[in-house]
Amino acid sequence: MSSTATSAGRLGSAFLAELENEAKVTRQCLERVPAEKFDWKPHEKSMTFGRLAVHCAEMFGWTKETLKQDVLDFATMDFTPFEPKTNEELLAFFDDHIAKAKAILAETSDETFFTDWTMRNGEQVYMTMPKVAVMRSFVMNHIIHHRGQLSVYLRLNDIPVPSIYGPSADEGQM
Repeated sequence: MSSTATSAGRLGSAFLAELENEAKVTRQCLERVPAEKFDWKPHEKSMTFGRLAVHCAEMFGWTKETLKQDVLDFATMDFTPFEPKTNEELLAFFDDHIAKAKAILAETSDETFFTDWTMRNGEQVYMTMPKVAVMRSFVMNHIIHHRGQLSVYLRLNDIPVPSIYGPSADEGQM
């Protein structure tokens, strides 16, 4: 277990260990996204390569919104997606979100994980769940889902896919 988990509750420590593993693999995928292909997309309904990469990078940052507040109301915010110009800017954005998420997990009590969190847009409520469920589904599983898409974008552009949970066709042997 990471030494940064010393003040975290048991749930924070567990999420921190998982985040460290998922962040390592996600970063390996993001490192391979070429800036000259940020505008590429496999289908008209698909996100661009760059937007998908940013989405994978930004979702770890949702740890703050999940654990430090009880409501996320889209009606009260103005969101502008980050648009990196280089892969280095993308990775710096990702690294910043990872550092902040680790610090938050390291200080979050188990009790906090069992308080409710609501996502809404004004009067329309999309969901209310315990924060532990939001971290599992809306943050971690969501990242894994989009990282899977990102690995397909890599493959479709003949960019080697890193080993994620085991060897890929390009790397590693069991």
